[in-house]
Amino acid sequence: MTPSLPIYLDAFRLSTLQAKSIQAMEALKCCTLCPRQCAVDRSAGDTGFCQTGARAKVASYNAHFGEEAPLVGRYGSGTIFFSHCNLLCNFCQNYEISHLGEGREVTDRQLADLMLDLQAAGCHNINFVTPSHVVPQILAALLTAAGDGLRIPLVFNTGGYDTVETLKLLEGIVDIYMPDFKFWDSEMAEKTCQAPDYPEVARAALLEMHRQVGDLFIDAYGLAQRGLLVRHLVMPKGMAGTRQAMRFIAANLSRNTYVNIMPQYRPCGRAHDIPELRGALTSTEFNQALKEANEEGITRLDQRRRVFIIP
Repeated sequence: MTPSLPIYLDAFRLSTLQAKSIQAMEALKCCTLCPRQCAVDRSAGDTGFCQTGARAKVASYNAHFGEEAPLVGRYGSGTIFFSHCNLLCNFCQNYEISHLGEGREVTDRQLADLMLDLQAAGCHNINFVTPSHVVPQILAALLTAAGDGLRIPLVFNTGGYDTVETLKLLEGIVDIYMPDFKFWDSEMAEKTCQAPDYPEVARAALLEMHRQVGDLFIDAYGLAQRGLLVRHLVMPKGMAGTRQAMRFIAANLSRNTYVNIMPQYRPCGRAHDIPELRGALTSTEFNQALKEANEEGITRLDQRRRVFIIP
């Protein structure tokens, strides 16, 4: 089936979106929306691992031209970067935003206006960056934005550390899921993110996302309209487990999964705390990752190469 209008418009028309928003807001009272399961009352301003209370915090919003080709098009992807994070990788390239929380709190009305501003600027989609901890706030703002004329696809651009239960709140709302599939090895996830359960959580999340939206559909203009796009950051010394990750995708999701094998690792944040992460990625390591993806049957790869890596 060829997607036409964003799927959240049906949810808005049928009041499904309103019901999901109410359910998500109720969940803030004893928050277990992400795998951290902090159980704090965020509706009262308490904060857990994500350091976010009742309101979302936004670091920036703009038309972004550095995203995957099917998201960028001619006028860019309308990115909204949320402050804080439920994963907190020690090598994060947005360390000031994710770890230090740079940004400002916004009301639902203000967040809706950001979406509408990006649409008015010609952006092809609304790209929520690091949204896992602010799903209730997004749903509440979307109610207003949809009522005021938002009509472009939504992208859920996540680190992959998402519960199936929360993802089900987004069924019929999110058009494009764009999760990271960071690590295959739980020991590496523990070292870098204090999340030894990351591999199993991410695998379950990928299965649920694919169940909801299927393979990525790209229209005649080269723009993504619906489906799953998986990101995989290649790590030095093969620490991301590229071959195993690609094998899982091919065997359990689809060999037609659109994947971005990303070469832009560099030691940011507190990466130097871990000896294996102190060096940059080499071209040999990146080319090996591409070879492993192809050997495991993943060949629908994003072709944009925007960074330089050392020989």
